[in-house]
Amino acid sequence: MSLSRRSSLALIGGGVVVAAAIPAAAFLATRTPDSALAPWDKAGRYSDPRMRALSYALLAPNPHNRQPWLAELVGSDGVTLYRDLKRTLPVTDPLSRQLTIGMGCFLELMEMAAAQEGYGVTTTLFPIGENGPTAICRFMPGVGKPDPLFAHALNRRTHKGPFEARAVPSDAVKRLSAHAQIFTDGPEQSALRRLAHAGWMREVRTPDAWQESIDLLRIGKAEINANPDGIPLSGPMIETMAMVGMLTRNAAANPESPSAKPFIERTANAILQAPAFTVSVSQQNGRADQIAAGRRWLRLNLAATAEGLALRPVSQSLQEYPAMKTIYDEIHARLAPRGETVQMLGVMGYGAATPRTPRWPLESRMRNA
Repeated sequence: MSLSRRSSLALIGGGVVVAAAIPAAAFLATRTPDSALAPWDKAGRYSDPRMRALSYALLAPNPHNRQPWLAELVGSDGVTLYRDLKRTLPVTDPLSRQLTIGMGCFLELMEMAAAQEGYGVTTTLFPIGENGPTAICRFMPGVGKPDPLFAHALNRRTHKGPFEARAVPSDAVKRLSAHAQIFTDGPEQSALRRLAHAGWMREVRTPDAWQESIDLLRIGKAEINANPDGIPLSGPMIETMAMVGMLTRNAAANPESPSAKPFIERTANAILQAPAFTVSVSQQNGRADQIAAGRRWLRLNLAATAEGLALRPVSQSLQEYPAMKTIYDEIHARLAPRGETVQMLGVMGYGAATPRTPRWPLESRMRNA
């Protein structure tokens, strides 16, 4: 569709009016990426109990929605899990620490789903080192004990919107502290707010880091359905802006552009207005420690959902690339003064429901599928 500048009108104070000549049917046809959201509805509907567990696991949170997992069914009771080395974040996650955390989220959710049906899972991590499988798992019937947190697996979301201006109750903080450190006031919370905001803005202003996100944008229904990973942008306003050529990757690559600034500001405001911050620290930083951090993050997500709370990672300040070093060093001096590693940083509070995150279907994430 070829559109002139007469096709839209930018309003003083923000907003856009689109010309009536744009076909409504074309707009409506682009609104919901149904096929990319289908894995949420198909979870648990396979005949093989391993496939049922895996179908829940692929809904796990992971960095930039890269979905870096590949699974292989072995024999009658085995699953071998690999990290897909084609799905990387070479700029912002050069050591693949965050991607490994995502694998930990996957494993925890898989094991919880299996336990819900009475299957225990024995998991051996990195059986031949980093260059081989992430885990070899064996499903054992009759020994799994259901976990109450699993009831919230299909309701869990990675929150993307603003938070309400109300505090997280102290009793909820106490329960959630079983999964992470929670800060709701005091100097540590103020420091985390400053550092999380600084980390976000540093990433925005580092061209290579920002471009990594831009390259993973999926704009509109067609793109999301074709590639249901990365960072999805959808909804009426997004779809309309894309249709009239106001939202493109080239435009969004400039942080000062009208395409990018609202997104940047929304994320900054979510950090600045968040009522609570969550921190996960590990004593060591080996691959097994990163897997364990992912397990804790998944459980924190589910526990927050159980409390009616929304959780969002804001771990830019923890990323190990040169431009982030000063912020990385400061946050570790504060929270890991004895050489520990801060694995995850998040913001939490009450917020409106967030849409499901698009996912690749399970069959496409099976090795040799």
